[in-house]
Amino acid sequence: MKVSVYIATSLDGFIARRDGSLDWLEDANAKVPEGEDFGFQAFIESVDVLVMGRKTFEQVLSFGNWMYGSTRVVVLSRRPLAFSPAVPDSVVHSSEKPRALYERLRNDGAKHVYIDGGLTIQGFLAESLVDEITVTQIPVLLGGGKPLFGRLEKDIGLDLIESRSYRCGFVQSKYAIRYG
Repeated sequence: MKVSVYIATSLDGFIARRDGSLDWLEDANAKVPEGEDFGFQAFIESVDVLVMGRKTFEQVLSFGNWMYGSTRVVVLSRRPLAFSPAVPDSVVHSSEKPRALYERLRNDGAKHVYIDGGLTIQGFLAESLVDEITVTQIPVLLGGGKPLFGRLEKDIGLDLIESRSYRCGFVQSKYAIRYG
């Protein structure tokens, strides 16, 4: 089973402002040429399970349109969640720790799992469960906010698979992860 991260950050490594706002990302997206998705559609089509944290799930719901179709989505939260009728049946809640969820998904036959949300990504990285990470850097400095990466117990090595710059100023780098 392959586990991937696909995420955007400010140049200084933040995924959101301290209050969770993504206004800076919305401003940057306004400069993106129509039809450019930075490979996201091809990526999401390769995914059979998406795991995200509760805060990320709430943020996604605020966008209005459900962008994941019928892809299985697992929302991690220690607290019980009640989903509105507007949430697809393909969305479920789990309070499992990363390793237990990983094992369950693998035993259920998952082939490609996408991890989204800062704390969720950090938890899977801490357990050495992420194989690949794609980070799209947005040309803005926030000076603070919610970092993509938290404290690490040990170094995590990265091997560059590819890097691409876009005319709108975004730079996307894809890495294979090496755990020491």
